[in-house]
Amino acid sequence: LCESTGADIIFNPEPEEMYADGFVSFINMTGLPNALCGLTRPIHFKGVCTVVGKLFNIVTPDRAYFGQKDAQQLAIIMRMVKDLNFDIEIVGCPIIREERKAAVVLSKAVKLGQDMIADGERDAAKIVGEMKKLISAEPLATIDYVEMVNMDTMQSIEKAEGHVLCAMAVKFGKARLIDNFIAEL
Repeated sequence: LCESTGADIIFNPEPEEMYADGFVSFINMTGLPNALCGLTRPIHFKGVCTVVGKLFNIVTPDRAYFGQKDAQQLAIIMRMVKDLNFDIEIVGCPIIREERKAAVVLSKAVKLGQDMIADGERDAAKIVGEMKKLISAEPLATIDYVEMVNMDTMQSIEKAEGHVLCAMAVKFGKARLIDNFIAEL
């Protein structure tokens, strides 16, 4: 599969290569991981930063590509690269949505939020409230969170202005799906 897309080489280490016996060093970030997904997964981004930092040091890429689907992870990686002076360009890739019947409500909520902003609405609580109302109408959906935050700080905002991230996590049975949109206002 990799060769068919033009790859010459891949790095696919075993866990033992990445985490030798007695491994005790981690990259731990404050602030950005303490919101959205980090609220219910408090050590997740510590692991993400550590493994991505190790991969960057081992592979020394010029560019690394991360999907906007996990916008919080993208923001965290971008900040880590900036803070730790990694000589790497982080490229955010657009979301490609593969829909299932009940999960379609997520893309509908994204479109609703985007449309409200395009129509001039700036009250974050109103936008989020309407998105939650739409999602809650789906009987199989259980909202973990729908929040509007500043993309650079992951802090909640009252008004949609500046670099805005509207992110959500919703459970459909055992599956927990995330989605989001970013706006520059």
